[in-house]
Amino acid sequence: MTVLAVDLGGSHVSCALVADTRVLKCESMPIGDREGLRTVLPKIEASLHKLLQNVDCRGIGFGFCGLVDPVQSRVLSTNGKYDDACDIDLNAWALRSLGLPLRLENDARLALLGECFAGAARGFSDAVMITLGTGVGGAAMIGGELLHGKHFQAGCLGGHFVANRHGRACTCGNVGCIEAEASGWSLPLICREHSAFPTSALAALPKITFEGLFRLAAKGDQCAINIRDECIDTWAAGCVTMIHAYDPEILIVGGGLMKSADQILPRVQAHIEKHAWTPWGKVKVRPAELSDTASLIGAIPLFERASR
Repeated sequence: MTVLAVDLGGSHVSCALVADTRVLKCESMPIGDREGLRTVLPKIEASLHKLLQNVDCRGIGFGFCGLVDPVQSRVLSTNGKYDDACDIDLNAWALRSLGLPLRLENDARLALLGECFAGAARGFSDAVMITLGTGVGGAAMIGGELLHGKHFQAGCLGGHFVANRHGRACTCGNVGCIEAEASGWSLPLICREHSAFPTSALAALPKITFEGLFRLAAKGDQCAINIRDECIDTWAAGCVTMIHAYDPEILIVGGGLMKSADQILPRVQAHIEKHAWTPWGKVKVRPAELSDTASLIGAIPLFERASR
């Protein structure tokens, strides 16, 4: 099976031609902070047309960074990004622009589907995934089926589990969410609030990112070390909550921050082994194998399941 795949995140969009377990071609482009989906769709359309040349394609698998109704292929809520998306008929756009059917899914769910199909969770029917990047995503699979729920919110709001009830305001309206305490968008706030920030090398960075934070922590900057470890502990606490909520055999950690997996995963694994209540045994913790292609490859099983 060959499909077109779109992974629309908070800061970039990737468009790809995918066949079975391989990404044959891929194009990525940055997305501006204030760009709406109507502005981005023509760019996606142009990219997909280039990928589609002389190819027999089944359809478009579209991963979106928000709450979606995969039955109707409608965006339900965007949490401050692509606010116009709820009013756009993506099915009609796909048929009009490319003559292909479209299947929509939350991007973290698609990433888990990809990892179960061709990555770190192959062979497991009960799995959870946390994705670390601009935001914090989550997804759960129970008995081989992605968890959706009546209102399509089940399993995919792992980044909005509360890590600190006295913490920062989150974009979702809650307080102290994992995203608000440890994500790409909240990191500049976290760093500037630290008492040692003015004398840290972090203060000299032109832009505060996790890449810079982990690099300076590895060099011994104490402020960076403290913030890094606090973020990792926040993610680890979220992982324990996901384990308690969804009873997985395996937990996959993915997202752009996995470039620093050597600093993240040992601390997460140790926290889970100490704090997760799993009398049946130990949950396996693995890094995502498919990296930033997981959501793209997930488009294949998305169409396979729809055809059953």
